[in-house]
Amino acid sequence: MEQTVVLIKPDGVKRGLIGEIIHRFERMGLKIVAMKMIIPTQEILHEHYGTHKEETIERLGKKTLASYERFGRDAKKELGTDSPKELGKMVVEWLLNYVSSGPVIAMVVEGRHAVENVTRLAGPTMPVEATPGTIRGDFSTDSAAYANVEKRGVSNLIHVSGSIEEANFEKNLWFKPEEILSYKRADEGI
Repeated sequence: MEQTVVLIKPDGVKRGLIGEIIHRFERMGLKIVAMKMIIPTQEILHEHYGTHKEETIERLGKKTLASYERFGRDAKKELGTDSPKELGKMVVEWLLNYVSSGPVIAMVVEGRHAVENVTRLAGPTMPVEATPGTIRGDFSTDSAAYANVEKRGVSNLIHVSGSIEEANFEKNLWFKPEEILSYKRADEGI
């Protein structure tokens, strides 16, 4: 069975959506094989998001510029720069402040095609683009356009691993092997 990582971010925890989010995964036939509540450190978040790497910072800055162009806004006028590197540093700071602003529920979710199913159930990273029926589509309407103007991370409720490789990396980052359990759900094999 495939395993993937889900983080319920501080906005999901503070809004009391933990049970609802877990329920959606379990209703799909996926099972939680590891779970804990923590306030993540800046160090673990840098490692998780790869924000200690120059290419990640540059990529985030370019995405920010593209978002500004898409909405007809002027990044230099509003944020004081149009340098992808400088914008990337700003976005990293906002992101890390957001995800470390309160408790996070870290989980390992297991099941058939877990990465793909969890990603589909979560919806696109940008909530404004998520369709109803997805977690982000049902519970958030935030966007980079608003977050950037307000100089904060995008409130998108959860993080989900984007690939099997990413899931394996994140699983080893957030959990010790002995924290990941093995058991059978009553409906397995049906």
